[in-house]
Amino acid sequence: MREKIIHKAAELFLTLGFKSVTMDDISNDLGISKKTIYVHFENKTKLVEAVTFSIFDTVCEGIDCICNASINPIEELYEIKMYVMNYLKNEKTSPQFQLKKYYPQIYQRLHIKQFEKMHVSVKDSIQKGVDTNLFRSNIDVDFISRMYFNGMSGIKDENIFPKELFTMDYLMESYLEYHLRAICTEKGLQILNKFIKLNQS
Repeated sequence: MREKIIHKAAELFLTLGFKSVTMDDISNDLGISKKTIYVHFENKTKLVEAVTFSIFDTVCEGIDCICNASINPIEELYEIKMYVMNYLKNEKTSPQFQLKKYYPQIYQRLHIKQFEKMHVSVKDSIQKGVDTNLFRSNIDVDFISRMYFNGMSGIKDENIFPKELFTMDYLMESYLEYHLRAICTEKGLQILNKFIKLNQS
């Protein structure tokens, strides 16, 4: 039952946002009493915490699968972007923004975990790009991977990028291209341009 509650709550939180979904909404959707939810989670904050880290683990597994099967680090980053966008589906509710606003401690812990995960996988990916001559050999891999994480976190700040002006899809697409053009070799740029052209047509 605990897993069922987490799964349903995740669905509702991602679709409607952390703030607007109540314990009543979750119990009604599951066809169970609210009391049953409280057996497993003493309050909504505990449920939000469990859901947040469950989503994080699922997304990490998906990213690992993409990295293991990827053709090259350029396409890998685009595939990860597509996967994350599809999984976190409804950008209108800005789940990350709501988490930061209403559950700052959970957000802080998630942010650290995201950095730890992303730093390792992005570092490996960039190194792979350097080794295959797609990325410049003189770049500082550790620095670039930290900058990438910082930029990806930065574009989610609605004070700087209001959602009335930018969709999350546009921001991620633009930032990804910006990042790759800064580190690609001639060979890498050819693959990048071909990939962008293919996906635009």
